[in-house]
Amino acid sequence: MSKIAAIQMASGPKVDANLIEVSRLVEEAVQQGAGMIVLPENFAIMGNGDQDVVAQKEPYGDGPIQRHIADLARKHQVWIVAGTIPVESPDASKVYACCLVFNDQGEVVARYDKIHLFDVNLIDSDETYNESHTIQHGEEITVVDTPFGKLGMAICYDLRFPELFRYMARQGAQIFTLPSAFTESTGKAHWESLIRSRAIENLAYVVAPGQGGYHASGRQTHGNSMIVDPWGTIVDRLPKGSGVVISEIDLEQVNKVRNSFPALEHRKVFCDLP
Repeated sequence: MSKIAAIQMASGPKVDANLIEVSRLVEEAVQQGAGMIVLPENFAIMGNGDQDVVAQKEPYGDGPIQRHIADLARKHQVWIVAGTIPVESPDASKVYACCLVFNDQGEVVARYDKIHLFDVNLIDSDETYNESHTIQHGEEITVVDTPFGKLGMAICYDLRFPELFRYMARQGAQIFTLPSAFTESTGKAHWESLIRSRAIENLAYVVAPGQGGYHASGRQTHGNSMIVDPWGTIVDRLPKGSGVVISEIDLEQVNKVRNSFPALEHRKVFCDLP
């Protein structure tokens, strides 16, 4: 078995300060025995406005954020799933919310660009979000082999689209990584239920690091970063603030549950997924 950690932060608008905090928390996770570490969405910047993220965009394969994570992975000889990084898109006014997987040599071995964008008006809390104004949606589903198991990659709002997770499970995903920055209002209502549902439906681990606290923009994020096992049990959780959640990942448990409770094989539908 191997340990995977999820890091929770309350990132602000200053990239350098956030990366110092990332370094501290990665070291804390390494000291607890983590071999893979998953960072939250927007770990490097939670700006005061949407354009702040665009201003920090980097070309794919280079830039201070990507170099910092690569250096951490090499230094500690761990795999890092790097939350979201603002990566250049064909539209100069937008970026990809890009999740990169770095191996223990600091090399990028997988990329996932957030597909589902959070364009909502939360009437009860008087909050409006329009991610599509500054983020270019991705178009490719990513499942990648790692020494810890086969990862299916998703980001935040993707959690509400179960067909994405079922498709990745059909591609062999045993672990879902879900870097997030859920709002407090939606997180309080749905976060735990949705994460446990994706784990139970697909008999897979879900590693879900989030932003958790108050941000300079006035936004509050829900936190409650957690790791959930294939039976839907929460094996570690952090309600608020910066810190680490960590768990052994037992692929034998995934196989045992899928063999003894073969719900994935029992699936019958009238229209198939792509």
